Amino acid sequence: TILHPLCVKYPPSAKYRRCFLTELIKKHESTAAEPLDELYNALADVLKEEESTHCYKNYLLPTGDCVSLCESTALISGGTTGLITWEAALHLAQWALENPGLFRDRTILELGSGVGFTGITICKTCQPRTFIFSDCHPRVLRQLGENIQLNGFTPEPDGTWSIQTESQGQEVEGDSCQNPKVIVAELDWGSVTEKQLLGLRADVVIAADVVYDPEIILALIGMLQKLSTSRADTKAPEVFIAFTIRNPATFQLFQAELDKVGIRWQTIPAHSSCNFLYDVQPDVTILQLFL
Repeated sequence: TILHPLCVKYPPSAKYRRCFLTELIKKHESTAAEPLDELYNALADVLKEEESTHCYKNYLLPTGDCVSLCESTALISGGTTGLITWEAALHLAQWALENPGLFRDRTILELGSGVGFTGITICKTCQPRTFIFSDCHPRVLRQLGENIQLNGFTPEPDGTWSIQTESQGQEVEGDSCQNPKVIVAELDWGSVTEKQLLGLRADVVIAADVVYDPEIILALIGMLQKLSTSRADTKAPEVFIAFTIRNPATFQLFQAELDKVGIRWQTIPAHSSCNFLYDVQPDVTILQLFL
């Protein structure tokens, strides 16, 4: 049974503290007492917090552990939507928690990792041998690396990992699934080569909320085609993509493009609700692709 998680934003209530300090200063100023610098300094600190563009969230996992993330307070920040956790990532993480055997002692490649919620959850609960987080936006990669370290993992080597220099046919694996090897890869779907993908040796490929724009869909399809041909001598990776159906036409386009290039797909049964969400449940679908 999945326990109800806790999502907490920090600071918990900067607005409340601002109002409280403002009223306290007013009452203090109405007396004949000397001004207290501590009150004004505290108010200044709270005002700075309210101007912050980031917050911290904790998501409680069934194991009693939690995933701690620094996220943007805006849906779009720095020209990207990748600095917050989207609903499909929450649903994909819950599905992974219900299917840990799929990830245990295997190498996982996540496309469009964003701030890292799904991947960190899998690393903490599903015992993968190696987990490769990937994205292409510099600011997202930087925040992703910080969140991974915030949760007790150390990316190898030294920060952002370069596919161009590290994947020359080498199999990327950790020594123990109890302590998975974690990699942050700068991965551009349009420029990555089949040879570089072959070096990753991914057993499972996952992605969440990467199907939302026609141009991105075409780039993703091209990436999947490269994955299918990069393992000609061995078994192709298992692929699972979760996405929120915001525009049915976009969803239908993705299915049509998969059919066009001969990639078979099926819908994975998933719970209608996600315990990581407290508000209205979005229409999230998980597809398994057969490369």
